[in-house]
Amino acid sequence: MDSCTANRIPGMGLSWCTSHANCQIYFPPDQPPHTGIDGAKAAFADLIQIRPKIKSEIISEVIVGDIALLRARWSAVAPDGTVIGEGESTEVARKLENGGWGYLIDCPLGPPEIAS
Repeated sequence: MDSCTANRIPGMGLSWCTSHANCQIYFPPDQPPHTGIDGAKAAFADLIQIRPKIKSEIISEVIVGDIALLRARWSAVAPDGTVIGEGESTEVARKLENGGWGYLIDCPLGPPEIAS
């Protein structure tokens, strides 16, 4: 079993894989980041219960070696067809041994603003 499969968040599908133990998830963006698979489960607990269909379209990528900086437009659609969330995300991912990618940093609503 690869690290992505081992760390998949039930109900969220492969695109929400968190493959690194110290992955940082900035959601909601005005709160401290969640860390790792347990943090991801906590950040998206309400969403996981709904079991939405997640659509994500990468609109920008910069890849250097095994690190990628990504921007994507995403939406979460409930089983009844209701759009329950959408936005533009910013992520940093690292290439996995199996050739896939796993998040190091996930900012579903873009990076948090710098506190003044």
